[in-house]
Amino acid sequence: MVDATDRAFVGNHKYGMGYEPTYSGANSLFRRPYSRDLEGVDFVAWGVPYDLTVTNRPGCRLGPRGIRAASTNVAWDGGPWFWDFDPFEKFRMVDYGDCSFDPGFPLEIHDKIYEEAKSILQSEAFLLTMGGDHSVTEPILKAHAERHGPISLIQIDAHSDTWEEEPRRFDHGSMFYHAAKSGIIDAEHSIQAGLRTYNAKSHGYNRLTAEFVHENGIDATVAKIKEVVGDRPAYLTFDIDALDPAFAPGTGTPVCGGLTTWQAISLIRKLGGVNLIGADLVEVSPPFDNAEITALAGATLLLEMTCLVASQK
Repeated sequence: MVDATDRAFVGNHKYGMGYEPTYSGANSLFRRPYSRDLEGVDFVAWGVPYDLTVTNRPGCRLGPRGIRAASTNVAWDGGPWFWDFDPFEKFRMVDYGDCSFDPGFPLEIHDKIYEEAKSILQSEAFLLTMGGDHSVTEPILKAHAERHGPISLIQIDAHSDTWEEEPRRFDHGSMFYHAAKSGIIDAEHSIQAGLRTYNAKSHGYNRLTAEFVHENGIDATVAKIKEVVGDRPAYLTFDIDALDPAFAPGTGTPVCGGLTTWQAISLIRKLGGVNLIGADLVEVSPPFDNAEITALAGATLLLEMTCLVASQK
C-alpha cells in the first residue's frame, strides 16, 4: 500500500524505506526526507554539483540529480538485497540537498564545500557525498581531518589523481597529491585500487592496478586494503570511472579495462571491520549516460556503503 507520494517532502517516515512508485515523486536519495535539521540524524546524504575542473567531458555537476533519480530503483520496502535488513529501520538518514556556491567565483568554491562539510560534521552524523568531480573530495577530507587527524584514504579509481604540479591548481587529477603533501591524508596507510592509467610516482600511496583486482580477485584486494589501512580512521572515495565504460559510460574520463559493477559491489560489502568515517561517490555524468546505467550503479554503490556502515553501528 502506498504510504504517500513525494515522500521526500510529505512522508511521515523517519525510519524505514516504505514504498512509493519508482516512476513518481520528488527525487531524494533513497526517498529520504529532505531536511537540514540534523538532530538525531545518523546519516546525511549531500550533493556537490561541481565540475569546473574536469579534464575531458563535462556534466558531473548533474551527478547528484541523476543519482537521486536512479536511487528510486533501489529504495524498496523491506531493505536491499544481500544485507537482509533495512538500514533505515534503525538509523535515520536525511537528504541535506546540495552544497550552495556561486560558479562565478571559482576560487571560492572549494572553501564553500569545506565550510558546509564542516558544519554537517558537527552533527556527528556519517556524511555520504555525491559528486561532482573528484576535486570535491579534498575539502571534505580537510573537514574530516580536523576531527580525526590524517585520514587513511581508500580510493577506488581508474586514475591516481596524484599528478605533481607547481604552482597549486584546482584540478580533479592532482588533489590527492596536495592532500598528502599538506598532511590531510596519511599516504603510507592509504590505498588506491583499480588504477589503469600511468603515473610514475606513487607519492607514498599503496597502489593496486585493475589487473591486480581482475587476476587476484576481490578477496585478495580487500585483504590488501585492510592490511594497509588497519584500524585507522578511513575515508572511502569511489570514482565511478573505476568501473569499465561498459558498466559506467556516463563519466568524464572513461578508461577501458575497469571493474565490473559486481566486483565493485562485492568489494564494498567485504570492507566490514574498516573504520570508515565518511564516504563519497563522484564523477557520474548524466549527459553521457545511457538508460541511467551509470547513475544506477552510483546509487547502488552508495546504498551498499550505507548498509556497510549501518551493519557496523
